[in-house]
Amino acid sequence: MITITSGKGGVGKSTTTANLAVGLAQLGKKVVAVDFDIGLRNLDMILGLENRIVYDIVNVMEGECNLSQALINDKKTKNLYFLPASQSKDKNILDKEKVATLINKLKEDFDIVLLDSPAGIEGGFEHAIFLADRALIISTPEVSSVRDADRVIGIIDAKSKKAKDGDEVIKHIIINRLKPEMVEKGEMLGVEDVLNILALPLIGIVPEDEKIISSTNMGEPVIYSDSLAAQAYQNIAKRILGEDVSFLELKSKKGFFGRLFK
Repeated sequence: MITITSGKGGVGKSTTTANLAVGLAQLGKKVVAVDFDIGLRNLDMILGLENRIVYDIVNVMEGECNLSQALINDKKTKNLYFLPASQSKDKNILDKEKVATLINKLKEDFDIVLLDSPAGIEGGFEHAIFLADRALIISTPEVSSVRDADRVIGIIDAKSKKAKDGDEVIKHIIINRLKPEMVEKGEMLGVEDVLNILALPLIGIVPEDEKIISSTNMGEPVIYSDSLAAQAYQNIAKRILGEDVSFLELKSKKGFFGRLFK
């Protein structure tokens, strides 16, 4: 089970979850993407599946339907499934034992469970990280985002089940919305700046890409396109499965961008 999380909203968790779910499914894994943002779901729109929702994760946990009734099979990638969040309920409805039962059932049925965590650090977030085997922490290259991500890392290391059992959740950083031109001008943190603060290994850099906005509006993850962001998500999916893949050679408009890595 991989939880995709961050310290603040708006950094691209749901976009990352959708694209990595497709990428991992394209690599042959049976994947379920779970929207855990109770009351504020949007993973369904990014995947283009909002019109297919009949039951949601709360209906399953409350016994109002079974899991197979709530799961939605993706239109384009047949070994990808989606479990929507409730739009009408509150995060406080979640019960730790019911969440654990559901997650364990999903882990039996799927190779990879991707959990789209709610923003912030309230109850819903703690449920999302409690049973994680791995966590991908999303940060944009801004001081406030990195600071919030650092706080989330501390909470995972203190409150996850693995931490309580004396073990550790495997954690990696994804730097999202990097703009090489801004880093070059000193207007945005560089990759090494972020990694020096968070002190965790990097698993992906996703450049700012206007195709992400249009793909979200169309309900088709950008990974299906031929953009730089699509290539970045494909590479992250391969790294999750243990492949050694080089990082993209991102360039500013002036040419090769050397400050990305010293």
